[in-house]
Amino acid sequence: MDEILKQALLYDFYGELLTAHQKEIYEEVVLDDCSLSEVAEAHGISRQGVHDLIKRCQKMLEGYEEKLKLVEKFCTIKEKIKQIEQLTNEVSEEPEKQLQDIKKYAAEILEEL
Repeated sequence: MDEILKQALLYDFYGELLTAHQKEIYEEVVLDDCSLSEVAEAHGISRQGVHDLIKRCQKMLEGYEEKLKLVEKFCTIKEKIKQIEQLTNEVSEEPEKQLQDIKKYAAEILEEL
């Protein structure tokens, strides 16, 4: 998975668990692509302080994912939904098998939840 997409998904799922200050700095650096120097100057802290805060936030977000696996489940379910969509868009010579495959993916999605 693209690193930027991964960080955005982690933030989407777990960002509310960060403090307001952490969220503000993290958003500016990671999501808005501001430089460490720009953010440091805007918040009156050192560039190193911004860097350390971002690393700490990334570790926290990755720790939450390691324990809760919400992003992993989301990606798995999204992929299975794509497979169901693909099956429903195909004209099949074996409609019973197609229906069985759709039921199988739906059951797997329900199991994930």
